[in-house]
Amino acid sequence: MFPELNTLQTLAIWTVPVLLAITLHEVSHGWAARYFGDHTAERLGRLSLNPLRHVDPVGTVIVPGLLLMLGGFLFGWAKPVPVAMQNLRKPRQHMAWVALAGPMSNFVMGLAWGLLLKLSFSFGGGEGPIVFLRYMAVAGIVINLILMVLNLIPVPPLDGGRVIAGLVPEPVARQLDRLEPWGLLILVGLLASGMLGHLMGPPLALVERALSTLLGLPSLGLF
Repeated sequence: MFPELNTLQTLAIWTVPVLLAITLHEVSHGWAARYFGDHTAERLGRLSLNPLRHVDPVGTVIVPGLLLMLGGFLFGWAKPVPVAMQNLRKPRQHMAWVALAGPMSNFVMGLAWGLLLKLSFSFGGGEGPIVFLRYMAVAGIVINLILMVLNLIPVPPLDGGRVIAGLVPEPVARQLDRLEPWGLLILVGLLASGMLGHLMGPPLALVERALSTLLGLPSLGLF
């Protein structure tokens, strides 16, 4: 995405957006769970904004780092915030809102990075710090939109699967629950086959256009 940058510059640009994206995504789940009656994440200290409490060494560092260096589809995960669904006042329905909180936080962060990008254009072409800030804003938009769309895929344990489970009748939800042990394998299979990028491409482009329209930005053509 930034072919003129070396490895250290690329890591410097992506580190802050990635850590913010995964941290606020997970904390948003915990905040929503607390609102609906489950304090598990709060008791375990997972409502912290400290990224180290949410980082998974493999899913947050190694996998996305390698994919970024190899120019592949950016993919990764954090340690899930624990939610005891039975503690929610309306378990299935409220779990859908808890699940939705994560992707929605990524959309809000995408908007925030978009505003920062728009602000950077007010400084003209820019040099040095302005260019760095602009690249970081673009990275922030990219990672947050990817996390949003990826997590809305309706396969448990992704957030989209939990949202669907909260909307469909109980027997259908139980059938969806049975997919959960296979969810990560399904995702890895889609990633390895190259189908994940094709599956996510159209919704990513759609969300990017919506974000650009909302902020009055020119089409960025990121996806």
